[in-house]
Amino acid sequence: MPSIPDDSRAVTAASRSGVDHLTVLGAGVLGGQIAWHSAFKGKTVVVYDPFPDALDKLAAAHASYAGIYRNDLHATPADIDATRARISRTDDLRTAVARADLVIECVPEVPSIKTDVYRQMAALLPAHTRVATNSSTLLPSDFAAATGRPEQYCALHFANLIWIMNVVEVMGHAGTSPATLATVTRFATEIGQVPIAVRKEHNGYVLNSWLVPLLTASLGLVVDGIATPEDVDRTYMIANRGCTMGPCGIIDAVGMKTAYDISAYWGALRNDEQMLRNAAYLKERFLDRGLQGMLGGEGFYRYPDPAYRAPDFLAVPLEAGRAA
Repeated sequence: MPSIPDDSRAVTAASRSGVDHLTVLGAGVLGGQIAWHSAFKGKTVVVYDPFPDALDKLAAAHASYAGIYRNDLHATPADIDATRARISRTDDLRTAVARADLVIECVPEVPSIKTDVYRQMAALLPAHTRVATNSSTLLPSDFAAATGRPEQYCALHFANLIWIMNVVEVMGHAGTSPATLATVTRFATEIGQVPIAVRKEHNGYVLNSWLVPLLTASLGLVVDGIATPEDVDRTYMIANRGCTMGPCGIIDAVGMKTAYDISAYWGALRNDEQMLRNAAYLKERFLDRGLQGMLGGEGFYRYPDPAYRAPDFLAVPLEAGRAA
């Protein structure tokens, strides 16, 4: 796992990016993380979500992040209080974007939903505002026209657990201006991320080009009854000694809704039977039962103490090789 930057508690004093007011669209897993971490790093943040219950869940998630940041980043009580003071939440889109220097879109990985949000927002934005999508697998050119400001629009894709997995991918489309790419790249460094330039549009960027196939194959082993989630993760963690979780743990961190949306969309688009079976499994086994993954307290594992963190998770079992 990447090391935490030495300046992890630093607060931006003078913003070279010009991004002092950030709006995050979507109160889900990554939207919540981006909002909290950006506020921790000194940005004033508004989170928009049209569903009040999602905003309530976000407040609970941010309470849990306070504990995580105290433990992982050694944040002080003053750091946490200042972070909370910089974040506001609203279900009114006009209010959310009124002062935004940058809007990061983190709505569900469904093209029609993203397009609708951009079209609603276009007339509400200040003239200078840049817009970025945090889409996991979709391209900025898919939505550039809907934003009403294609030259001020690009992708800014964060890895999950961004306070530790501090990598962010910057990807423009043919009409993105160099100034926009420079702004979002500077913003990324101001909040402690390592920016990775994706030099031409590519579904999956760098990270998800290898991560999505890994998670699809790993989930398929579980769905098809070949291995348990625990044994899939043990195999991965033994083969990659030093990593802190395996593929099923990663799916928990990503969140079941995002994992389902990606599997369902690409499974249908590519007529990929395995991805469609995986999507059905995620819906029936988790979403229909209200299980959201790490953020909700349960997915393949129970949190805050998942089995893969136990000291003996990789130990030699008492019985091995027993067929199902």
